[in-house]
Amino acid sequence: MKEKPLQQLERIRERVEYVFALAGNPNVGKSTIFNRITGMGVMTANYPGMTVEFNLAVTEMDGRRIGIVDLPGTYALGAVSEDQLVARRGVLQGRPDVVIVILDANNLARNLYLLLQFLDLRCPVVAALNLVDQAERSGTHTDVELLSEFLGVPVVPTVGIRGDGLDELMHQALALAERREEYPIIPFSYATDIESRIRRLARRIERKMGDLPYGLSPRALAILLLEEDEEFLAALREQETGAEIVAYAGSMAREIEREHGEKAALILARERHGIAGSIAASVQERKEREKARWGERLWGYTTSFKSGLPIAVAVMGLVFLALFWGGGELASLFSRFWENVVGGPAQRWLESVLGAGTWTRSLVWAVDGLGAVLEIALPYLLVFYVILGVLEDSGYLNSIAFLSDRVMHRLGLHGRAVIPLISAMGCNVPAVMGTRVLSTRRERIIANTLIVLVPCSARVAVIMGGVSRYAGVLPALALFALLFAVVLGAGLFLNKVMPGESTGLVMEMFPFRRPSLLNVLKKAWMRLKDFVYIAAPLIVAGSFLLGLLYESGWIVKLTTPIKPLAEWWLGIPAVALLALAFAFLRKELALALLVVLAAQAIPGIAESSSLLDFMTRGQIFVFALVCSVYIPCVATFAVLWKELGGRATLAVTGSTVLLALLLGGLAHLVLALF
Repeated sequence: MKEKPLQQLERIRERVEYVFALAGNPNVGKSTIFNRITGMGVMTANYPGMTVEFNLAVTEMDGRRIGIVDLPGTYALGAVSEDQLVARRGVLQGRPDVVIVILDANNLARNLYLLLQFLDLRCPVVAALNLVDQAERSGTHTDVELLSEFLGVPVVPTVGIRGDGLDELMHQALALAERREEYPIIPFSYATDIESRIRRLARRIERKMGDLPYGLSPRALAILLLEEDEEFLAALREQETGAEIVAYAGSMAREIEREHGEKAALILARERHGIAGSIAASVQERKEREKARWGERLWGYTTSFKSGLPIAVAVMGLVFLALFWGGGELASLFSRFWENVVGGPAQRWLESVLGAGTWTRSLVWAVDGLGAVLEIALPYLLVFYVILGVLEDSGYLNSIAFLSDRVMHRLGLHGRAVIPLISAMGCNVPAVMGTRVLSTRRERIIANTLIVLVPCSARVAVIMGGVSRYAGVLPALALFALLFAVVLGAGLFLNKVMPGESTGLVMEMFPFRRPSLLNVLKKAWMRLKDFVYIAAPLIVAGSFLLGLLYESGWIVKLTTPIKPLAEWWLGIPAVALLALAFAFLRKELALALLVVLAAQAIPGIAESSSLLDFMTRGQIFVFALVCSVYIPCVATFAVLWKELGGRATLAVTGSTVLLALLLGGLAHLVLALF
């Protein structure tokens, strides 16, 4: 079946001589190396039905054009999680000429497991031993030549953040690609009884079957079948000969289980870990140091519950303040720029060319919508992405994930989900994108549902500008407490009703390091452009539609069919519910649009009127509650659709709308009693 990522890869293949794939775990600096090699000229690819992406780019080396595929960060290749599955498919279906496996010199044994799996698949491999500078400073020296001899593949020491060793790495990969070896020699073997069964099964596969899936070697397929890999078992069961091979592999796996008391897949995994540990112990020498480095000491403080929790609270408080203060300052700066340089001149130009009619005024709404992207969304996103890059490159995100893991498990998530949830207070769009770090679709659905319930800066503005200003500080604080309870209750409920359970938290824990400003800014731009490409066109189009309805006078006519729901159940004016509906475009419009609509629909109300002129304090509370609970904006909806697909996005959207109406109605009934 021709799939989108393969179509993109084929287009790249037409322009290049070789394709290299980068693989490694999420914390080994793989993305940094990819950015250094490619210069960031990338496009993303996504397998149908999956949210995990990989990046594609083209670069040049010695006059050769080379395609680079940055596979998802993963610790292993399998079908356990989407990142593992996409990484494996990227190699098997994409068939790169060389796989460059990035290893962490500080955690060599843990990282070698992935490389051994690539060798089992008979992929041409070059290893980059990254972070060697940190390893040396911590007293760990690696004999690179001996490591290369043990693995049977070229090994190049690198420092990705500085670019050290990357030219040599690419030269080694290019030399290996030019040799065009069909299958590399496997430099290791498993225990005698396991190895004998692998070879027997491989011989049977070679005799009985013709073309193997993805062009695998018989040995590679034999190992996958003994590991009971569901993807390959299902593919072979559809063929008559394949079904026979599956049955034979099943009998061998049962023999191994009877002899060892454990499943064959577990035995093979343990064998690989043993081989990786043995190789690492043979090639690395560790020296005792009298004094721990600052990064190691800081790592100890931030992962201890006694000191780590206060530090985490302080850091998250600083992040929150930076989002509001830094984002606010940038928003003011961008707002002045837009009004003086773009927005004002554009409006005058449209009026001079098209006149002052309905279409012109609607186009001005569209221009204002584009201005809102620059003035409101981009400043907060830019600040957040820079902060996120610093936290990632320093290694502090691991400490946060470790500390919050126990609490997050109760919500059906693990520690890594806490960062997207916190970032949702700035903007839900990058928070949704941040859920890509979660391993399973179940976790991403739960996390994204909770994210859209977390009040972003736009909804906080509605609460502060509406409830706090007109009803008082205590009602505003009560509303924030209610929203926190809603998020907590939703997580507990989803964890209970959704099938499956949260995965364990597996990550490398390494000492802190100094982040690279250039790398932080590059990653911020890579993330920011996703929002610009996805959300900005929708906001502009939605603003034009809203302007057309308003300027033509149709918008007020829409209040008639929604009166029963607004006035009977929620106890608010119909124009307030209409303002909530159109706030789906941009939540910060809710209050301004409410007064504008009231001026058209309610006699005696002007656009300069106060909310208290046509709404009670209780009605303002209900209005802000409904606004804060239902799905935040069209940009978040679009990103959710991209990450989760249509069905899940509609389910999340529908459930938040129903929840908002339910809570709003109950709040109206409770307030009516007082």
